[in-house]
Amino acid sequence: MDVLHFVSTVILITASGALAPGPLFFATVSHGVRLGAKSGFVFSIAHSIVESALILLLASGLVPVANESIIKIAIGMAGGVVLLFFGIMQIRDALTSNYRETTQKDVTTQNLLLTGLVFTGLNPFFIVWWLTAGANLILLALEFGSFAGVAFMFLCHVWIDIVWLTLVAHFAKMGTNVIGRSWYRVIMAVFGLALIYYGLTFLASTLPF
Repeated sequence: MDVLHFVSTVILITASGALAPGPLFFATVSHGVRLGAKSGFVFSIAHSIVESALILLLASGLVPVANESIIKIAIGMAGGVVLLFFGIMQIRDALTSNYRETTQKDVTTQNLLLTGLVFTGLNPFFIVWWLTAGANLILLALEFGSFAGVAFMFLCHVWIDIVWLTLVAHFAKMGTNVIGRSWYRVIMAVFGLALIYYGLTFLASTLPF
């Protein structure tokens, strides 16, 4: 896999998770109303701390078995199924859900770093994603450049979280949305299709022919 293909794969798959509404997103909006971009930046740092630790643990466990075909097949199938599921759910939500507005009352925790750590570490979808689809990305990164590849993969991903959450908090302070709801739905649907594509790609990679 060349550098451009690797980078585009990481960005397209991980951006969908970063942009999707979830506990950390709503906490960012809530605190952003009062504190602006600072809260989003701190939340992104807390999120990155949990994420980097999880990636390091998974990478360390996958290194000894990275070249085992059965491991690659198992992780590829699990990752493919999860990406298909999230892609379908994301498109469904984009078409049917009303993304609610959040207020200061939604989150009362004052410690921003602790809030970010809790909302990330206790998010079951975040954990499941990295144990399946994320594990497949880590395998690709290991094949691409061992631990240096994993570090490069993390850098390709983490800037999206930082920019997105900081912008969300900044615009919440200003009393505006980062993007309109209609465009948000379109973007989420497009990323949903991207997840389905990569889900099918991961599943296809496990086939023996």
